[in-house]
Amino acid sequence: QVQLVESGGGLVQAGGSLRLSCAASGLTFNTYAMGWFRQAPGKEREFVAGISRTGENTYVIESVKGRFTVSRDNAKNTVYLIMNNLKPEDTAVYYCGAREWLYGARDPSTYDYWGQGTQVTVSS
Repeated sequence: QVQLVESGGGLVQAGGSLRLSCAASGLTFNTYAMGWFRQAPGKEREFVAGISRTGENTYVIESVKGRFTVSRDNAKNTVYLIMNNLKPEDTAVYYCGAREWLYGARDPSTYDYWGQGTQVTVSS
């Protein structure tokens, strides 16, 4: 069956960096666009970044632009979220998801598969 497994979360001080990974199995990885979302306690799941099937096209939300980068390695069936200059407001559970196309990636209801999430906590 399809599995998306996130890793790389943890506790980091403000200004620090983390690299999240999402390893996919059970699907033809290069036929899916991938998205990263986050969800803080009491808040809705928020789109953070997306990447097209080939990795040629990427998109990040304004609040993380210049700090977060999304990339993928189709040979390893893995998508990454590189997070620099982390802020306390970045604290959340981060999820990866798979959908057919990058267009429309901000809508979580359109995703076919989800990972279980990884906690990111940024202390001030």
